[in-house]
Amino acid sequence: MVVMKESATLADVEAVIERVESAGASAHVSRGELVTVIGVIGDREHVGSIELEGAPGVDQLVPILKPYKLASAQLKEGARTVVEVDGRRIGGPHFTTIAGPCTVESREVMLETARTVRDAGAGL
Repeated sequence: MVVMKESATLADVEAVIERVESAGASAHVSRGELVTVIGVIGDREHVGSIELEGAPGVDQLVPILKPYKLASAQLKEGARTVVEVDGRRIGGPHFTTIAGPCTVESREVMLETARTVRDAGAGL
């Protein structure tokens, strides 16, 4: 993950993205209120060969060793993902109960379970 300086220009960010992509990796850009973070996604060999230390606008390089980089809160600098499903918000500060059967045995059982779950207060 490449953390850009607050003073980084759009040209600085684009130059980092170009270096990342020219090395065969992909760049996932996340723009925050103060800084821009660029997630570098790809084979460790390609990612490790990219020279970004000291590049214009680069503040620091932070390795993310988790295999689920795009879902990592580390990539998003602590920002919580919130998704909306049928008008209901899931994630971040929003608590949602999701319930249902483990398997669908029949339409009738599925609908009965859905009604029971809804009446008990589950959001989905």
